[in-house]
Amino acid sequence: MMLDIALAADEDWDSSADWDALARRAAEAAVAESAFPQLTSSARAVEISVRLASDEAVRALNAQWRGKDRPTNVLSFPMAEPADLLQTNVAGPELLLGDMILARGVCVAEAADKGVALQDHAAHLIVHGTLHLLGYDHGDDAAADDMEACEIRALGRLGIASPYEAPSITGRAD
Repeated sequence: MMLDIALAADEDWDSSADWDALARRAAEAAVAESAFPQLTSSARAVEISVRLASDEAVRALNAQWRGKDRPTNVLSFPMAEPADLLQTNVAGPELLLGDMILARGVCVAEAADKGVALQDHAAHLIVHGTLHLLGYDHGDDAAADDMEACEIRALGRLGIASPYEAPSITGRAD
């Protein structure tokens, strides 16, 4: 897969972690388990922008774009149209799936509450965000169940246990 991850991490994210590799593995797993697995063998390059940011940066975007003046764990901003996701074996410019941003403090708190490693929780949120970039949502029970099943399969590829087997802090997150 020609998946480019444009990753930027604010200074409060642990610089000893290999966030680039984690983001790539998580995004690739999400794509492979989605309704668009052909993106994994696409001749066309695919890009996702991932920003690891402060709670304040995420709060500002959440307020601006969703009218919710609080930080959340992950925000996704899809850029590709559904037809673009189906036409990946045609010559063309890089397919920009979109942008996602994770909030450090929220991620740390949720990981602690769940008793999981921060990197595993961040991988889950990148899987979740990638699925949003591919058009998945959790607006109704059927869509939420489909998205959750994709997340569980993608996390399994990464050796991460399902976060939904116990009560979830994020659940069907915003």
